[in-house]
Parts: sequence; C-alpha cells; structure tokens
Amino acid sequence: MKEEDEAAFDEFLAARSTSLLRTAILVCGATQHDAEDLVQHALEKVYRHWPRIRHDNPDAYARRTVVNAAISAARRRKVIQEIMFSRPPETEASTPDLDLRDTLIAELRRLPARMRAVLVLRYWEDMSEHATAQLLGCSLGTVKSQAARGLARIRQNIKEGVLV
Repeated sequence: MKEEDEAAFDEFLAARSTSLLRTAILVCGATQHDAEDLVQHALEKVYRHWPRIRHDNPDAYARRTVVNAAISAARRRKVIQEIMFSRPPETEASTPDLDLRDTLIAELRRLPARMRAVLVLRYWEDMSEHATAQLLGCSLGTVKSQAARGLARIRQNIKEGVLV
C-alpha cells in the first residue's frame, strides 16, 4: 500500500474506530470482547481493500462489515444454543432499579439480530431508512417493518415489566 493510503487509513482508524465499536456492541448484543473482535475483523477487511474503497465510503463499508458479522455470529450462536439446550439457558433476573439505558440495551439483546441491527442503525446511529436499507442490503419496506415491530416489542416488554 502506498504511503498516502497508509496515512489516510490511520486517519480513518483514529476517527471512526470508537463509533464502530459502539455500533458493534449494540448490534451484536454480546460482550465488549465480542464486539471488539467484530471491529477488528471489519478493520482488517477495510485495510485490505483500502486503496479501492478509500475514495468511496469506507465508513459505510466498515459499518456494513460489522453489522453482517454480528448477524452471522448471532445465527451461529442460535444454532449452537438450539443444539446444546432443549430450552434457552436461564438468565439472571434483573433488578427493578435499572436505568433506561440498561433497560433498552437489555431489550435490544432480546431481539433477533436483523431487527436489532435495524433499530441500532436507525435510532442509535441516526441513519435514515434509506441508508439503513442500503447498508443492510434489504428493501426500504423491510427496514420500516423491522423497526416498527422491534419498537413495538420493546415497548410491550417494558410495559409488562418483562426483563429476562
């Protein structure tokens, strides 16, 4: 890679790595360690393709890589869980004094991976419906329906006080 490409990648890394980590934590619904692995994987891909994507939109490329990896990881975890457990494992009961942020993150983790990705990109990352659809490679209608269903599910669970 050329020296100017290396410098541009270093600037991109300094400017966007924290944002990518935040997105990964919210989208993958797992530990920070898992999110860091997703970001590392995404940044490796960005670096490999940097001369080609540098002038396009490397942020979108990196974010899409993180989201796709998170969805794939969630699918793998679900398959492993279905194989290993006849029912989902028991989780710790939550305390009633959770603040709103913890409650929302807990509810996001309960959603299917694609629905969680839509909500995080739309409302946490403040992306438009069109940009979210483009990033996820789905239709605008899918983004709208997944967002509406996800928000309805979260509202219903909070209203019922269900925090598993």
